[in-house]
Amino acid sequence: MDLDEAVRALCAAVAAYDFAAAGALVEGGADPDRILPDGTTPLLRAVEGGSPATVSALLWSRDLPDPALRLPRAERERLLATARHWYATGAEAELRRLTGATGPARTRTAEDEWCEVEEVTLDGRTVRAGHGAVLTTLESAFGVPAPLAELVARAVRHPDPCHVDWAASRFALGERLTEGSRETVTALRHHPSPDHRRFAVDWLRTRQFLVDPDAYPHLGDDRAFLAAWADAETDPAVLAEVLAALTEHTVEHPRLEAVGLRYADHPDPRVRREVTGCLCWHDRLLTPQGAEALHALARDPDDEVRLDAAGILLRAGDADADELRGVIRDLVRDPGSPVRGGAAEALADSDDRTADATALLLALLDEDDRLIRLVGAYGLALRDHPRTPEAYARVEELGPIHQHDHRGLALGHWRQRNEPPADG
Repeated sequence: MDLDEAVRALCAAVAAYDFAAAGALVEGGADPDRILPDGTTPLLRAVEGGSPATVSALLWSRDLPDPALRLPRAERERLLATARHWYATGAEAELRRLTGATGPARTRTAEDEWCEVEEVTLDGRTVRAGHGAVLTTLESAFGVPAPLAELVARAVRHPDPCHVDWAASRFALGERLTEGSRETVTALRHHPSPDHRRFAVDWLRTRQFLVDPDAYPHLGDDRAFLAAWADAETDPAVLAEVLAALTEHTVEHPRLEAVGLRYADHPDPRVRREVTGCLCWHDRLLTPQGAEALHALARDPDDEVRLDAAGILLRAGDADADELRGVIRDLVRDPGSPVRGGAAEALADSDDRTADATALLLALLDEDDRLIRLVGAYGLALRDHPRTPEAYARVEELGPIHQHDHRGLALGHWRQRNEPPADG
């Protein structure tokens, strides 16, 4: 492939938002900074396209110099100005300006590496609305970081932790601790906008997974901060996320159970779904108060709450095991339950050996969903049921079982236990 052909292929990958192919082409020698006949470059086109994953693939490569060093100042400023313009105008509005189209735009959610972004199509041209993340990426690459408050504003413009703009701001703020980013974020606890408060919770929640504890000495402070926040938060969506963040710390907060008990009868199911995690901890026994609250939650009108509470009590060896197993069987029996799949997995793995449980596992073999069929077959294998080979044959009708799936491997273990060894 000659260089011109490589650049053409790179432009095609950029237009298709195929960041993996774009990265491979750059590593193979395609020049992301080549000036094209229309005066653009592949990198500029990627910036206009609004996909931060594609932009990153063209900024950095194993063999490329640092973008802040390889790109002339004028080109760096052009890239930044382009990203700022698209971000300020908005993807759809800028598309309308460029195309002159007045009809409706088609918008869908697209995956952009680990995140999501809106993809807007108008008059045959498509862009992604990730220009906030693109701008954040360029600023970081070129050593001209935005003010901390601006990064927060970019995040909450699309108030979804999965959105590329939110994720890029979250990461960028994590890289600027010495500049006071933690103080900026924690101050959002008192912001009147729930979206700003949700961003603060999400940022604190991710610190425990994304940082070296030696480089981030605030994990204990964050736990105390979240516990105090849980006492005062009034918005149900934010409160649920505060509880989730509090329960995901590696060390239990001394008041964790008390916080859970306080909200065990909260009217919003999103909060009650997080309460179950507050009432148990992996290295301690349930307290009588926690067990009592979990029993009430096992009768909750919300399916997810019931499933979580029943599962916790069963794992704790609760005396009312028969009633709790019945909660799980009822969820499996309900075709409209949003947690039916999880309940089926819980049933398959459980020690429930009732005739009702076996009948439910057999019934799962008639489901259209292949994974549900696999769960049913797996549960039968664990119970050494004679119809296990037939059950796995039914699963195979929808496609081969992945060889590394432990549920698929259970058929071989069943054969070892239940079939005589072959001769010689």
